[in-house]
Amino acid sequence: MIEHAIKVDKVDFNYGHLKVIDGASLEIPKGISFGLLGSNGAGKTTLIRLMVGLLKPDKGSVSCLGKPPSTANAANTGYMPQLPSLYNELTVRQNIGFFAHIYGLRNRQLRRKRVDETIDLVELMPKRDVSVSQLSGGMKQRVSLACAIVHQPPLLFLDEPTVGLDPELRVHFWEYFENLTKAGTTLVISSHTMDDAAHCRQLCFMREGKIIALGTPAELRAATGKPDASLEDAFLYFIRHGEVKTNVQ
Repeated sequence: MIEHAIKVDKVDFNYGHLKVIDGASLEIPKGISFGLLGSNGAGKTTLIRLMVGLLKPDKGSVSCLGKPPSTANAANTGYMPQLPSLYNELTVRQNIGFFAHIYGLRNRQLRRKRVDETIDLVELMPKRDVSVSQLSGGMKQRVSLACAIVHQPPLLFLDEPTVGLDPELRVHFWEYFENLTKAGTTLVISSHTMDDAAHCRQLCFMREGKIIALGTPAELRAATGKPDASLEDAFLYFIRHGEVKTNVQ
């Protein structure tokens, strides 16, 4: 029986002569929220795209639920890219309904029910029949999230999901994410904010394509030797010391 949802083994990935992922290895257990934390250009988005199957590693291997990742396995995977990939001429409801169909929800009645539930979740019901082109950036972010979760996949990849959201809605989303993991969904979330990182069960700190630390938020803070250390303190500690913590179970 496979205990981990995702396994990345000694992965390298290059864009031309630029090494973007450098020897990355990690295992993500099932049913947790796993955070990829790092500044812009650290390699977080590329690593997620390798996990989703949109990119293939130059070296090493990636497996999701025991199989190589593939866009053909869409029913088991939800992916919210950093930049919304929406159809501006379609309404909110039409966009989410389209992605629900692509992800395998063929039953019209069930699809309509899931679409309405998801629109309500992201608090866009008053805008459901408005074209995406007329929405603000934050609202487009909500639609993009809805498109990724409408089919209720066991694996969910979210690239900077809370960017542009007001604090109240961000709290609402994290409550929903926690409920998803309690139900067995595995979430992989990239972020550059410590507020998002604090909500994750386990964290991976990245810098310049390398994994510089792995652990729970408490373990990473404790590694600094300071009882009142923040996650930001921990991130800076690992940047300065170049240490890697990989004994997380």
